[in-house]
Amino acid sequence: MELPADLQSWLLTEGDPSVQFRILRDVLDLPEGDARVETARAAVGKKGWASDILRWQLEGGQWTTPGTTALDLYRPKYITTNWMLLVLSDLGLTRKDPRVARAAELLLNRSAGGEEDSLGGPGSHLCFTGNAVRMMVRFGYGDDPRVRRAIAWLLSAQKPDGGWHCFPSDTGSLSSWEALAALAVLPPAARTPDVTQAIQRGLEFYLSRGLLQEGGQAYAPWLRLHYPNHYYYDALVGLDIVTALGAGSDPRIQPALDWLESKRNPAGSWNLDALHPDIEEDLFYWARGVKSPFFPFGLEIPGQPSRWLTATALTVLHRAGRL
Repeated sequence: MELPADLQSWLLTEGDPSVQFRILRDVLDLPEGDARVETARAAVGKKGWASDILRWQLEGGQWTTPGTTALDLYRPKYITTNWMLLVLSDLGLTRKDPRVARAAELLLNRSAGGEEDSLGGPGSHLCFTGNAVRMMVRFGYGDDPRVRRAIAWLLSAQKPDGGWHCFPSDTGSLSSWEALAALAVLPPAARTPDVTQAIQRGLEFYLSRGLLQEGGQAYAPWLRLHYPNHYYYDALVGLDIVTALGAGSDPRIQPALDWLESKRNPAGSWNLDALHPDIEEDLFYWARGVKSPFFPFGLEIPGQPSRWLTATALTVLHRAGRL
């Protein structure tokens, strides 16, 4: 397929290497091994966003806080090691980069085992575990026993209705998307029958709700576009997950796809609406007393066209046959 010349130039000539790689592979369908794809992939971490993040890394592999406890690697949100690794995994880096490997091993070693044992152990939490599995699989740790144990924990945490929940609940929530997103990045050949069944049940949970039908009250942040998403949900998060799992033609998500197209700028781009936490104080996490210190982190400017979100939206529409 072809993109309009101005939009293609904005994304491929002026854009970050991570954006170039995504557009070439996921929107323009250039194959692995194509010279343009490999050139863009090789530039990730050497210039642009990923390179900037890696320059901020401390000598021990951490970001921001020099300590090595699991809490040091997680707080303050959203500028410490856990959060920087999540972004780097999205941007396309793997453990082949020794800087990524050093930090990823540090997070794995501190989170799996020990007193907290928060990666598949008794101290596990869905948001952290789902995010950790997603990033570690992308980094190339999918066969690591610590990651396999965390995947098994995610399966055990699935609710009877097919969803998951980051807080105690008998039912799932659209806002708790991390487990399905983690399972979605597993290569099909690496999915056991139990994983495949969990994906099918989770996918149906999302599709049956049209990605937006959660209770009787509309939640405004779900209709704003963000990146990084951390552990927050919006409709593009849902669309990205379900279309990656092959449900782009399901009629139940067509209204959400219509909404996505309605957000498109005349030039063909999408804006970054807000940085997280983009929360209404009387709802959602803050209503549960989750008010730990945070520092918002972003790659682009809120209110302005976003190359990253444009790449994501174009990928979704392409999977859905709307480009």
